[in-house]
Amino acid sequence: MPELSVGQFSLVYNMLSLAIAAMFGSFAFFVMARSQVSLRFRPALVMSALVVGIAGYHYWRIFGSWDAAYRLNDAHTAYIATGKPFNDAYRYVDWLLTVPLLVAELVAVMTLPKGKRGSMMGKLIIASALMIALGYPGEVSDDRTTALVWGTLSSIPFAYILYVLWGELSKATAGESQEVNVLLRNTRLLLIGTWGFYPITYILGIESLGIVSGANAVVALQVGYSIADIAAKCGYGVMIYAIAQARMASAGEDAQSVGAQPARS
Repeated sequence: MPELSVGQFSLVYNMLSLAIAAMFGSFAFFVMARSQVSLRFRPALVMSALVVGIAGYHYWRIFGSWDAAYRLNDAHTAYIATGKPFNDAYRYVDWLLTVPLLVAELVAVMTLPKGKRGSMMGKLIIASALMIALGYPGEVSDDRTTALVWGTLSSIPFAYILYVLWGELSKATAGESQEVNVLLRNTRLLLIGTWGFYPITYILGIESLGIVSGANAVVALQVGYSIADIAAKCGYGVMIYAIAQARMASAGEDAQSVGAQPARS
């Protein structure tokens, strides 16, 4: 672990703390919001709560590992490594669990026939698991070629997920109210903006590329992933809730409604 300035250490420390607060705060919101949507949208809110709950736990572990990996030097001018390893693998364990749920919760609020919804969800969950599993060897490697090869392989299922979801979100806007159309459009933009941030941060973390190095690379990686996670999990869940509310209003449903979905091809 490289030596960090007080400002660098504090930036990561505070960003991890912010992520913990955002995840657990969002968890409380989604749990309470579940009773405010009709039965057909409740699984999506349950998955939203699971996503941020799992992420909050892992951020708590990352925060503790970060704090244990550094100590202030005797002159109180910099943070130096304690010798205890910083376990950043918690992120990949988190993503392995939460990314499939993120995909599933979006599919859950789409107006799709039951058979198509199940088939799509299964394919996207497999693709998301492959994306995370293929990215991990490159993340932990110090070799530039290895990192780029595994990063490229990870990008294949990543591109497939975005392609499918973008296409299905475009189809889902047909026949919807103006409010739902705007929300679905914004969700697509959020999807591209947040998920696209992960490969950028991944590349910044490859020190041998020379984009950033040493302490700056460590800080960029932790801050970048934390920002992306807050937007992709907390912000994404709020968008799912807003879509559910808009669809309820359009269909004249209330929180006690079953809200059977119309069959669409």
